[in-house]
Amino acid sequence: MRAWLNLARRRDVVMRAVRVALVVGTLLIMINYADRAIANNLTGVDLIKMAITYLVPYGVSTYSAVGALRAQ
Repeated sequence: MRAWLNLARRRDVVMRAVRVALVVGTLLIMINYADRAIANNLTGVDLIKMAITYLVPYGVSTYSAVGALRAQ
């Protein structure tokens, strides 16, 4: 587990995961919340869900990158 976390915290892995999270997370938010945002009808719960939406692609990207590095 410690080796996995060390790889997950590498700068290149984190930077790639952040870029993926920003792009994919933003697209998902636009798909799921654009109508509410345009209507100015976002709730506090929506904002929390929007923030959490960025965590999913970050986690997937990190998991994939660490898996690839461990396979080398």
